[in-house]
Amino acid sequence: MAWQITWSKQTPSIISTIAASEGGLVVSSGLNLSFYEHDGSERWSVDMPFKVHAIDSGQGLLGVLAAHGFYVMSTRDGSLLHEGRSSPGGFTGIKARPGGGWVLSGRDGNMHLFSQEGRGIRRMDSGMVRRLLGWLDREHLMWQASDGRIWCGRLTGSDKKRCLEDRIWSWSSELVNGRIILQSSDGSLWQGIPHPFGWDDLIRLEQDSIEAMEGINSADGWWVLGIEGRLYHISRTLEEDVETLGESMDLGDLLVGLTPDSMITATRSGLIRKWSAPHLAQSERKGRFEAAAEAAMARNWDERKDLFIRAQTAEDEGKLSIAVELYGALGRKEDVRRLLQRQKEGGE
Repeated sequence: MAWQITWSKQTPSIISTIAASEGGLVVSSGLNLSFYEHDGSERWSVDMPFKVHAIDSGQGLLGVLAAHGFYVMSTRDGSLLHEGRSSPGGFTGIKARPGGGWVLSGRDGNMHLFSQEGRGIRRMDSGMVRRLLGWLDREHLMWQASDGRIWCGRLTGSDKKRCLEDRIWSWSSELVNGRIILQSSDGSLWQGIPHPFGWDDLIRLEQDSIEAMEGINSADGWWVLGIEGRLYHISRTLEEDVETLGESMDLGDLLVGLTPDSMITATRSGLIRKWSAPHLAQSERKGRFEAAAEAAMARNWDERKDLFIRAQTAEDEGKLSIAVELYGALGRKEDVRRLLQRQKEGGE
């Protein structure tokens, strides 16, 4: 087996959630929040007033959900940068927005949009959300509703949402590199390449009985964590045997991908294992370099963030001409082209 455990550690308290960030790992254990580098060394550790139940990372920041509140923290030292507002019943999930900002799913049946610093922008009626799946681009967000259907919302000045299809899915992974893995009601696993109105591709991957808990897309394909605590390598070809990791051990029910060739499994009782694949070492180096570059860009973010925030706010409010000028001043050609296309389509 090419994949092997390179390090492991035991936390002193029960783990509530884990998340990948800058090639490393963020762990919520009891009231403690810790950041571990890719080699297992600790970057920082801080105590939180409440147990953290959801985390996401973007632009050198952590978006953290604890109790009914939303917090923004620095990935550099764990310092608290902003304590956002709470919502009736609290929030269930969080996703960093491409280019900066956050979206949170609330127990009130709304999607809440925040700026990079945690300032509330607006909310959208989404219905009850089981899981935030990820962004197709800065405007289009996918989620799985509480009834199992997959939705896509366009978060602009005039928010819209659309159900991709009527099919009910019992489970879905997060969106990774434009792909997603889902489990249908008959237990079979499917890989989909979605767009805002449906699927570019949707194929069956596997039809054996695997009760999926989590899934990640690595350099050698999908790995799915089953309910019994084993990892399954899912092939596109049904005739191939399914590879497994952790046959004689309970890997738990938490799984995240760090780089294209490394992933983390963790048990709720606190046992964390890092898995690496030597045959994908080049992918790991590339992933670490990309993570380091992202962190470096984030550290320089303060120099340009005021202008960028104004551009984002103008876009969110539908003031596209102003947003085009601001993005142009930042040299963000793709954002300029995207907004000019929206103007042509009557977006302003």
